[in-house]
Amino acid sequence: MPAAIDTSLNAERNQARILIVDDQKLNLIVLKSLLRQHGYQNVVTLDDPRQVEELWIQQRFDLMLLDLEMPHLPGIEVMRVLERIGRDPYLPILVITANTEESTRLEALAHGAQDFLNKPFNPSEVLSRIRNMLTVRLLYKRMEEKIKERTRQLHETRLEVIRCLGRAAEYRDNETGQHVIRIGQFSAHIARCLGMSEAHCDLILHATPMHDVGKIGIPDRILLKPGRLDTDEFEIIKSHATIGAGILAGYREEPLITAHKIALTHHERWDGTGYPHGLKGENIPIESRICAVADVFDALTSWRPYKQPWSIEDATALIIRERGAHFDPVVVDAMLGGMDTIRSIKQTICD
Repeated sequence: MPAAIDTSLNAERNQARILIVDDQKLNLIVLKSLLRQHGYQNVVTLDDPRQVEELWIQQRFDLMLLDLEMPHLPGIEVMRVLERIGRDPYLPILVITANTEESTRLEALAHGAQDFLNKPFNPSEVLSRIRNMLTVRLLYKRMEEKIKERTRQLHETRLEVIRCLGRAAEYRDNETGQHVIRIGQFSAHIARCLGMSEAHCDLILHATPMHDVGKIGIPDRILLKPGRLDTDEFEIIKSHATIGAGILAGYREEPLITAHKIALTHHERWDGTGYPHGLKGENIPIESRICAVADVFDALTSWRPYKQPWSIEDATALIIRERGAHFDPVVVDAMLGGMDTIRSIKQTICD
């Protein structure tokens, strides 16, 4: 092992949190003194195993030295308690016991013991085993942190690709592409006003910007037409919902699963007169019902090649009129209740 890494591990080992549980106070005194003499600074001792659960909830440890044969709560039961409250995936438990029966050792191993020391213990052996077990523990934690960071980076990369694709579609008729960013913010805020979990709100934040990705397949002569569309042209515009769903079909991970639902159904209407399938009421996914309100509000209050922006007051009045027809009444009420934040988002993320 390189010297720099070894030095770093030595420092981490000295700071590792160690819990010693033994009903014999003399053993606790001897072990704690031994560890402190060799640089271990965070050593906690307990002579009553019934206190382990509360202490463990308060602070997680990097290593436990555990006696098996104790009154009130044997060591095996202590390990069961840790299993129940959810210990770390890799927690070294060093069992110190005078019991050498194979069945006892097998049971201890089954419940999380990593190694054994026999009483009376040899101080040098105690130190060597603790050093080795902490090294594995700390290297595991380092690897776990690297995996988490790599996973976070991959997640951010995937979200950025999603955002770019959403903006690419929006650039077709909105040069700044800010519309899709506002839709995500509006929709997440409305979801919070509806009492959805923060995880669900975050999912909606990242999925809704993909709602109009199907615009990529609509010809400019129709998408950018300054005047009213005729019947045939409107049918072509409507196809962006199925085009978008096709682009997003087949993915098995979020937020693409939800983005697919939203792309397909965000033009469905509460009264069943929307497209492409004429879904009605709660048959429309809640994410799409939220996106529908956010999308119409932002489209009305934004400049387009074919119209001037409406005022926030006029756009809100239309949404209220369409409550129960175009829009889910509950979603409309949630948006109205959070209008201060909606206004702030509109002003902050402007074209």
